[in-house]
Amino acid sequence: MSVSEPVHHFSLQSVDNEVLAMLCGQFNENIKQIEKYFDTKIMHRGGDFTVFGSKGLTGKVETVIQDLYAHAKEGEELGKASVHVALQHLSQNIAETDDVMVVRTPRAKVRLRNPRQQAYARNIITSDINFAIGPAGTGKTYLAVACAVEALEKEEISKIVLVRPAVEAGERLGFLPGDLEQKVDPYLRPLYDALYEMLGFERVDRLLERHIIEIAPLAYMRGRTLNEAMAILDEAQNTTEEQMRMFLTRIGCGSRAIITGDVTQTDLPRSQRSGLAHAIDVLKKIPEIKFNYFQTQDVVRHPLVQKIVEAYQQSDIEEKGSRETY
Repeated sequence: MSVSEPVHHFSLQSVDNEVLAMLCGQFNENIKQIEKYFDTKIMHRGGDFTVFGSKGLTGKVETVIQDLYAHAKEGEELGKASVHVALQHLSQNIAETDDVMVVRTPRAKVRLRNPRQQAYARNIITSDINFAIGPAGTGKTYLAVACAVEALEKEEISKIVLVRPAVEAGERLGFLPGDLEQKVDPYLRPLYDALYEMLGFERVDRLLERHIIEIAPLAYMRGRTLNEAMAILDEAQNTTEEQMRMFLTRIGCGSRAIITGDVTQTDLPRSQRSGLAHAIDVLKKIPEIKFNYFQTQDVVRHPLVQKIVEAYQQSDIEEKGSRETY
């Protein structure tokens, strides 16, 4: 790439040096990430930017930087994940508009910036039972927890119940130290992490003590009825057909349920069908139940995660084709 002459100039309006520093990141890491993504060279002095590179890409660089600067001005922390989402957002040709949905929690504003995430959040608001199906890293669980926290803050519900099946991913629970609750606690850690980020450690601990937030293994749900609650079943691909039926029939008056999972990553024995896959077939004709499907391009983790997911999907297709050939 030649940088012998500038290709594109632009300036940020009403520059705040602190916000500009947030935009650029420590040691300019955010700018370097944008450079690498578009194969460009970005130079700036204060709020004045010069971009070197392909003519078709320099305008996109400006769009991303202006977008990120606006988010930084609103107090949003910008890290690698935020920059990745902004780049992904642009690559999908999604126009930034004032009606982009934001889920508000006490300690974080969760911005929904792709169509599937926005449709998912809207369905959670309007429908009592939602399924979120797709690969790792698409925000299925995180958005479900965020919507539950927002509903709790608005007093739309009185309780959040977060549930996971305790299924070994190639390991045995019996070899872990402690009683049953201590054994299954690591399986629930992603749910704790999301809550801590949205509510803070002290408040989460208080709400857990008061049983306003409850985190439980799926096996503990039998025989219960949940009223005025948001119940989230995470990693639902690891449920059996009987467990999925049991969970869905726990829903009482004023309650909503969100079921998240990836049918391609089940840890059940090969001979056992996933309760999530079975539920999709059985319930797909009930209009009040919404199914939200995410794709690899919706991945919002490290950029390599999307490529890893795609590589495994291609491998599965090739392996299936090879079996059918024989």
